[in-house]
Amino acid sequence: MCAKLAGVVLSVSEAGEVMNVRQAAQYLSISPDTLYRYITEGEIPAFKLGNRWKLRKTILDRWMERKINQAHVRRR
Repeated sequence: MCAKLAGVVLSVSEAGEVMNVRQAAQYLSISPDTLYRYITEGEIPAFKLGNRWKLRKTILDRWMERKINQAHVRRR
């Protein structure tokens, strides 16, 4: 089974990875306002579906890994 999102066909498992801002902010343990700022500054990749921002969990996971690696490099 597939879902169509912003002109892209996603499998059900991929579609389940799409979060709204509230869900993504909770997942990242930050406020929705901070997440909106990161999105508008281009810090975190997101896309709009209608007038709502959406984020993919796999992209958020990669973003967090980069941040963790950057922090480790700075400590050395």
